[in-house]
Amino acid sequence: MERSCERAVELGLPGIAFTEHADWVAIHDGQRPMDVAGYLDAVERCRQRFKGLRILSGVEFGEPHWFPEESAAILAGGKLDRVLGSVHCVRIGSEIIDASEFRFRPASEAMNAIKEYFREMLDLVDSPQHFDALAHLDYPKRYWPSDLPLYREEDFEEELRAILTAAQKRGLVLEANTTRGDGGEQRFCPGRKVLRWWHEMGGEAVSFGSDAHHPEAVAGGFKLAVEIVEAAGFKPAKDPLALWRR
Repeated sequence: MERSCERAVELGLPGIAFTEHADWVAIHDGQRPMDVAGYLDAVERCRQRFKGLRILSGVEFGEPHWFPEESAAILAGGKLDRVLGSVHCVRIGSEIIDASEFRFRPASEAMNAIKEYFREMLDLVDSPQHFDALAHLDYPKRYWPSDLPLYREEDFEEELRAILTAAQKRGLVLEANTTRGDGGEQRFCPGRKVLRWWHEMGGEAVSFGSDAHHPEAVAGGFKLAVEIVEAAGFKPAKDPLALWRR
């Protein structure tokens, strides 16, 4: 976290947000659960060291509608500035599969899993679980199987519009996730077409996330993301850390 703050200062950023993962599927595979108290202590240490940098806390829930009690416990553990909801995994029969693994399946299985991903995303948005922003809406695009036709939003327009409609009714923020700036606009989640749909459908706000995971990728792709989000009809606020709105 301190190295990421150093990178933010180097880039001249006014602030940075650490939306720590809370993914219980991964925990069941042997990863440690999020230590909220320890995490908030680390955030506070960074705030004390980098006083000219605004540092926001946060969490990215993975499939919180599958784990409502665990999600509630995280939120009860301390104040968080940003709360993201996301889907990484789907259930296919008795298996739980991360979207990063779809590319290793036969084409027909991969396509079924992708469609299941969008159904799961709609279930998340329709659930009572608390979160403010919808993260990487079309996450499978990041790991698109090479033996399928190239990803096109139009091929999933019905599914995407259903999710956007539910998100707009709920008052959610849509995240523009630049995937660390690796791969350009083709890997942005979502791309400019979906962001335009979001604006046309009455979506109120967009947030920016580099999904950095390591200091070198902090704010990766943000310059292009700003152009895309602005072209979709959203405008910056006076506060550089605030959401972009209609």
